[in-house]
Amino acid sequence: MDRLIETGRLLLRPLTVDDAVDVFEWVGDPVVNRYMPYPLYQDIEEVKNWIRSIHEESNIFAFCLKDMGKVIGSGSISYKSEINAYELGYNLNKAFWKKGYATEAAKALIQWAYDNLNAREFAAKHANANTASGCVIRKCGFAFAHYGQYSKYDGSETFDASCYRMHLE
Repeated sequence: MDRLIETGRLLLRPLTVDDAVDVFEWVGDPVVNRYMPYPLYQDIEEVKNWIRSIHEESNIFAFCLKDMGKVIGSGSISYKSEINAYELGYNLNKAFWKKGYATEAAKALIQWAYDNLNAREFAAKHANANTASGCVIRKCGFAFAHYGQYSKYDGSETFDASCYRMHLE
């Protein structure tokens, strides 16, 4: 299966350990991490260990700027049996917020899953306070489904969330 996705401005591909410095720019940033479930990364070695732990079936992709090769974010689209849907997630270096990159990458991940994984049911969620993420989700065609919650992996914080669904024929 091809794990290389090209959009107008981005190249989406599997993350590699060589991306660790770029990745640390956002996973080590408390502003970016505010509504993320993962803990704030403290150093490059933690990032390298995470990248090494990624399994192919998790469908995690680096978002690279085509013109300079810089990794500006990452995202995933993986099947979650508990919701019977492919769940979309994304994260972006704050230096690249409000430029349409998250929406461009998210739409590409959805299309890739549709074409390569036969995905037809999709889900996404965001912390209610993270309104920008809600805009990305809605621009991708998701419809609000219900309110819910999610927590940081370590249980340190729980967020009220908006949950969305999308069905594609």
